[in-house]
This record gives sequence, C-alpha cells and structure tokens, in this order.
Amino acid sequence: MGAAARAVEAATADTCLPYSARGNAGRFDQSTFGGRFARMLLACDPALLRHTEDSVRATLQSLLKAEDDLALTTTTTTPALTPSESRKLWEAKRIVDSAIHPDTGEVIPRPFRMSGFVPYNGPICVSMVASTSTIPLLFWSWINQSQNALVNYYNRNASSPMTNETLLKSYSAAVGSALVVAFGLSTLVQKRYAPEQAKQMMKFVAFPSAVVASSLNCYVVRSPEIDTGIPLTDATGNLLAMSGEDENTSSIAAKRGVESTTLSRAILQAPVYFLPSLLMGVVPPLKTFVANRPTMRVPLTTFLVLVSFGLGLPATIAIFPQVSELKASEAEPKFQHLLDPATKRPYEVFYYNKGL
Repeated sequence: MGAAARAVEAATADTCLPYSARGNAGRFDQSTFGGRFARMLLACDPALLRHTEDSVRATLQSLLKAEDDLALTTTTTTPALTPSESRKLWEAKRIVDSAIHPDTGEVIPRPFRMSGFVPYNGPICVSMVASTSTIPLLFWSWINQSQNALVNYYNRNASSPMTNETLLKSYSAAVGSALVVAFGLSTLVQKRYAPEQAKQMMKFVAFPSAVVASSLNCYVVRSPEIDTGIPLTDATGNLLAMSGEDENTSSIAAKRGVESTTLSRAILQAPVYFLPSLLMGVVPPLKTFVANRPTMRVPLTTFLVLVSFGLGLPATIAIFPQVSELKASEAEPKFQHLLDPATKRPYEVFYYNKGL
C-alpha cells in the first residue's frame, strides 16, 4: 500500500491542484472517483504512522502559519504558489489530517487512524480468513469488531455528541452480531458436511459475519448523528448563518452520511474475503505456483489479503464523496428558503461532511 501511495505521489507531482485552505478544496478533484481514490490512498498510507504526536503538532503550526501568509498575499502582487510549493503544503495537510480529528482537534491513537487500519486490522482479517474451526473464528471476530468499533468512534463526525453508553451499545451489538452469525454458520456447516469438507467451507463463514457486524457496528456508532443532525455549510465551507433559535444541523444529511458510510463498510468485506481465493484459483501463474509449492499457500494468501485490504479500503471509501451535497429542496424546511448572503438568493445546494 505504501508503494501505491508513492506511485500516486510520483504520478501527480506536477498536476495537483493549487493549495487552498478554503472550503472543500482538495489536492485532487473530489467530483471524480479517481480523485477521491487518490486522496484516500494517500490518507490510508501506513507510512504516516511514523510521525509522532509532537511532529504532527509542529506540522500543524507550520501549516497554519503558511496559510496565514498565503491569505495575506491575496491582496498583494505576490506570485501564486508553484506546483512544488503547493505539493509541500498538501503533504503537510495530509500528515495533519491523518492524525488530528478535524472536529475535536485531538490526536487519534495510531491503531484507530485510517493510516493504521491496514497494518492493525489486516492481520486480524487474515486470521479470520484462515480460521477453520469455531473457537478461533469467534475469537478473531471479537477482536475484529472491537477494533472496528473504536475506528468508527474516532473517525465519526464529532460535531454530534457521543456518550459512553452509545459506544458500549455499539460495541455490544457489533460483537454480539458477529459472534451469533459466525457461531450459527459454523455450527450449520459442521453438522451438514463431512469434517474435511466442513474445514474447507469454514473460510467462507467469516464473510457474512463480517458484513453483518461491520455494517451494524458502523451504523450504531454513527446513529446519534441522525438524532442530533450534523452541520451544513456553503460551497466555501462556511457554516450556515441561521436566524432565531434554528440550528444549522440537518438530520437528513446525517442519515445520508451514516448510510453511505455503512454501505462502504459492507462492500469493503468483499475484496478481502473473495479476491485472494479467486486470484489463486483462476490466475494460471498463481494457481501453478500454489500447486507446486503447497507450503506457500498461507504466506501468499496473507499477502493477497493485505493487498486487497490496502486497496479495497480507499476504493470503498471513495465510492461516496466525503464532503457530500444536499439539495436545498431535499433538506429540512428551515433550510429551503435560506438566503445566501453573497447573492441574496436562496441556496440551491448545501454541503456536509459524511465522516469516514
């Protein structure tokens, strides 16, 4: 995955968009899947884990100073940033965004960052895929959902409050569902098939249990956002100015954000569980390699699972834009006739951060 991130860096060295700290600007065009995939591939790069909390904080201060200096130059004749200068600022922002939550300003623990998802969760997925009996499958399902619950918690839209009770509820629901599905399917397989055939089929039991548990995990952790709503912004990222007692939070936007994130978590399981087996069974060189060297099946499966996970994670997150649109006509009534201070006309589109 680090190699893929470096390939993206090299390929876009001279073509990235000019750096901007305003609104929803990004290094890549976020209106396309390719742009979102490139952004998430760099965001999920495990190499980001090497930065300590002190170095991340120092990078943040340097970035803020650079943004202040850049804001001052907008009223002068100072030339625009060169591609090289823009790239350095985008890289600084990538380091900061990988470790600091945008809503709370707190540093996210390494195991629960997007950049840490593959190195920390990848081995767990390998262990689940390799489980051929009930007890190991239940154990690794528990470990997997424990980590997933905390990843969802630390990467949520934190503008909505989250209580310890909700976190415990999510954890219990996700782990409970994973264990029930895994135990039920493994018991069914072992009762209906001969021992050797059942052992081969056990590898497929982890997939449905992971889909159900990961989806439920994400939905329950993020569900408080639907009740409280999440903030809407204009095209430049400014929070909407509401009159009276109305709040600029939308439950409709929150529901869409939670549902799209939950769907991406479910889709992620497919390449992790099916692609390695498919490649080894269909691609002639891999098929021949495994047939001639049976002892290499486990190392090769491990490698392919990690690669599938490393590329599947940014790909599934990139299906939906992180900063998504909500038409004014589809928002709550309080937003539908809200005037844009700049144009003195009603807004047509609002924006919201769906979270990761």
